Amino acid sequence: MKNLYIVGGTMGVGKTAVCQQLKSDLPNSVFLDGDWCWDANPFQVTNETKAMVTDNICYLLNNFLHCSAYENVIFCWVMHQQPIIDSILGKLDTQNCEVKCISLIADETHLRKRLTKDVERGIRAEDVIERSVTRIPMYQTLNTIKIDTNEKTVAMIANEIEQI
Repeated sequence: MKNLYIVGGTMGVGKTAVCQQLKSDLPNSVFLDGDWCWDANPFQVTNETKAMVTDNICYLLNNFLHCSAYENVIFCWVMHQQPIIDSILGKLDTQNCEVKCISLIADETHLRKRLTKDVERGIRAEDVIERSVTRIPMYQTLNTIKIDTNEKTVAMIANEIEQI
């Protein structure tokens, strides 16, 4: 039986760092960051590009799930609406898989502090702060396990996920 970890959260909450830690901690693991399937310039959000990225993600995840080398498949992306999660899960072959859907959450103060540091280092554009903060409440409505990331290290958060 494989494990599929679907890890969502708003921008700046620590999804990529936590998933990289999971990849190191869990045996025979592979990690896909959904952003890698949509790294374009200019970044365009249209019905066509949204369908394309979902197809890209599902193609890769299904290949990972079908590959006997992997026991743990880890995926993260900004998934702030249940239909996003459902559309991905609906296209995956999870027959021999335990699916664990997780949302990493942070309060506004912690999220602003993290994103401001990223902006200062040139990793993110300043407009990401307000976009990310406005999505915080959306994660409470999702059918996912919520993990609070406030005042926790990456290792602590990964350990919580491993215990699920």
